[in-house]
Parts: sequence; C-alpha cells; structure tokens
Amino acid sequence: MTLADHLDDFTRRDWETATDSDERVRFALVGLGWFTTEMVVPALRDSDRCEIGALVSGSAEKAVRLRDETGAARALSYEEFHAGEGVDAYDAVYIATPNATHLEFAETAADLGKAVLCEKPMEVSAARAERLVEVCDEAGVQLMVGYRMHVNPAVRRMRDLVREGFVGDPVLVEGSMCQNVFEQITPDPNQWRLDADLAGGSALIDLGIYPLNTARFVLDSDPVSAQGTTRSPHEHFAGVDQHVSFEVAFDNGVTAACVASQYAQKGSEFSVTGTEGKLTLSPAFFGEAQLTVERGDAAAAFSVAPVNEEREEFDYFADRLLADRDPGPDGAHGLVDMRTIEAIYESAETGERVAVER
Repeated sequence: MTLADHLDDFTRRDWETATDSDERVRFALVGLGWFTTEMVVPALRDSDRCEIGALVSGSAEKAVRLRDETGAARALSYEEFHAGEGVDAYDAVYIATPNATHLEFAETAADLGKAVLCEKPMEVSAARAERLVEVCDEAGVQLMVGYRMHVNPAVRRMRDLVREGFVGDPVLVEGSMCQNVFEQITPDPNQWRLDADLAGGSALIDLGIYPLNTARFVLDSDPVSAQGTTRSPHEHFAGVDQHVSFEVAFDNGVTAACVASQYAQKGSEFSVTGTEGKLTLSPAFFGEAQLTVERGDAAAAFSVAPVNEEREEFDYFADRLLADRDPGPDGAHGLVDMRTIEAIYESAETGERVAVER
C-alpha cells in the first residue's frame, strides 16, 4: 500500500450513528453576530439533521428579519428567552454571545431542560466555566463546547495517524493562527473582542485556543505547565493581548510551541513532528484544513472535499442527541483549556512557567 492509499483509507464521518430516522434537532440560536449569521445559519439551512427553531438577539429588528429569512418559528429578545417564551420552538440552545455572557444563557437553557452547544471559549475565566458545567450537570442537560476542528476529517485523520504510530513518538507540536480582526471581523475598534471584561482576553483566548485545543485532541493528552508572553502595541488593544506566544508541556512529554495574533496577515498552520515523520495542516483553522504527511523520504498530500465545519459540528451534536449519547468535547474538556489559558496569561505577567490546575 502506498502512502497516498494509506491516507485515503478512512471514513469521513466516522462519528456518525447509523439511523434511518428523519427526526431533526431544532436549535435556538442565541447571539446573532457575524459568526452566527454568516457561518452558522447557512450551515443549519443545509443540514439534514438540524433546524433553526428560534432566533434570540438583543436586537428585536435583527431577530425578526432573520426569522423571516430563515422561516424559524420564533424571534425572541434576550429577556423573552430568559423568561422561557417560545420554549416549545426548540430542543437545544446554541450560545454565541460575548464570552462573559455564556454562563447566564447556559443557566437559562439548563433551567428550561435544553441541551447546550456553547461556543469556545466557554467563558472569560475558569471559575465561570466551572459554574457553567455545574449548572448543566445539575439540570441533567447535555453540554458540548464548539470546537469545530474535532469534526474536520483532515484533523481526525491526523489524530488517527498519530495514534497508529505513523510519525513514531510525537516530539513537538507547532501551531499558529493570525488574522487582522479589523478586516476579518469588524472595523469597529469598540467591538467586544477587544473588551477585556466581555472577552477575557483577545489573541490567546480567541485564536490561540485553536492550536492549543487541536494539540490536545490530536495528541490525546493534556497540558501540565505553560509559559507565555504577550504584546499589545496597537492603541485599540489596551487591556487585551494583541499578540501571544506560548509553550505548553503535555502530560505525555510532548511540547507545543504556538503563536497567535489579532493584528497580522491572516494565516494558520499546525504540525506534529515525531521521531519518524511529520504531519502538517496548512491551512489549518480557517475552514480549509489540508493535511500533508512526511515519513522518511516519502511525502503525500491528504485531500478531501472541503467540509462545512459548522454543519459538521451541529450535525455531530444532533447525532449524539438523537442517539441519546454524550457528546464530546464536553464541559470538562473545555475547562482544561480555560485553566491552561489562565496559566499562560499568568506566566505572561510573572515571567515564570506556571503549572496548569488539574
């Protein structure tokens, strides 16, 4: 078998549960910012497992307009959502509001008995993330954190190859994710991603979390200590990190070296180097993950038809709900990232390596 044949031998949706059911999961989309409207709504309209049941926003005009465009059953204000109005229109809640407000919407969803798909990062601090996990556990509702890379076929194949020993013993992970937040998101300098109270940080908590979490997923290992530095020379990044570089030690002995920036040329890469080979995702985190493998003198590209990561994520979550199976990554998984992020920020302040809380 050639290297290319070996790469092609996989199932794109290896997580999928065999079912002939036509049942769908109806979602209440909480927070109608650009990511929800431009990425999530089109993904759900194209899904054969999910539907948009309700649209929840601080802007009544936006919610009504999007309801009319999508055919959703209800348009709700935040106050109406918290009051339990329109609860019969949806089965699960997707939370994509500013980070510091995730907990309050999760609390309401849990009180209403609705499963929760919460965008990453879970919250602005590990303490608030812990409470988010607690409220879902106490209510007995399923919680999943929106790490879309977990359902990207190229990333899943990368993990399989590491598990199979294709690169030998993993030694080093390198990752980067950079964008110009004023071009890729919004030119508004007052956006919530640059507000420390609402975001909890910027380059690390918004972008650096991608290589951090993907390393955990691919290596099936968790951080034990971290060291980092941050810089914020641009006037609009006062109080948050514009650039971050960090190094994480994992419990399997692997080291990850990563960088992220909110004000740089857009791009992303992720690689795992082992004693016998190397796996590289380039690009990695902007929806077009492509995998290249090297072993000895041989190299091959692993190409699959591009997937809509948001659709894959929602379909996976719906698959788990319909099959009454626990989804992953769950809240406990997300907590590890929050604790690691706090360790990196602490290290950036003190200049010392910091142990990650277990």
